[in-house]
Amino acid sequence: MADSNAERPLRKISTAFKELAVTVSSPSPEVPVAQFSHACSLVSPLFGCLGIAFKFAEMDYVAKVDDLAKASSSVSTLVVMVDKDIEANCVRKAGSHTRNLLRVKRGLDMVRALFVEIIASEGDNSLKDPASKSYAQVFAPHHGWAIRKAVALGMYALPTRSQLLTMLNEQEAEAKIEMQSYVNASAPVIAYLDNLFHSKQLGIDW
Repeated sequence: MADSNAERPLRKISTAFKELAVTVSSPSPEVPVAQFSHACSLVSPLFGCLGIAFKFAEMDYVAKVDDLAKASSSVSTLVVMVDKDIEANCVRKAGSHTRNLLRVKRGLDMVRALFVEIIASEGDNSLKDPASKSYAQVFAPHHGWAIRKAVALGMYALPTRSQLLTMLNEQEAEAKIEMQSYVNASAPVIAYLDNLFHSKQLGIDW
């Protein structure tokens, strides 16, 4: 049984993204880089729980969230951050805050898709299908053959559903509620980010 006094990553994630959803849904949203990067940092442990299949995603995601967190000390909002990169003509350069923001957005979308698939596969203790489907939907189109092959092999080393819940200190019923909460709350956040990139004529497929 989950210890109610121990860390509950899913609860922290759903709470943070519900707050972010409120922010992005305001009439004139101003999303603080600090609030956004903090919420995203809470997602990082999930990639670690998925084992070697998503080790590349964990390392990439954590590094890019860390970059945004550091940027928050000198940049107020996501819009200001992107505008600064546009002015400096460095949007697509490796290491730019805007490029990192796009990669973080994909990480958030990957977790959203994974939770949707896990919820839909209730009763199946294997995570291979949910993880494979969500990876194919979000990450695969942006990865070369070598990474896709490595991920496919890593899918056989995924934890089981029950093992994942143990690592997250959750029981099935509560986990489902928190996962659905993240799915619902992350949707407007991801839509906001997509709109931010499109509004600046940057696109999201790069």
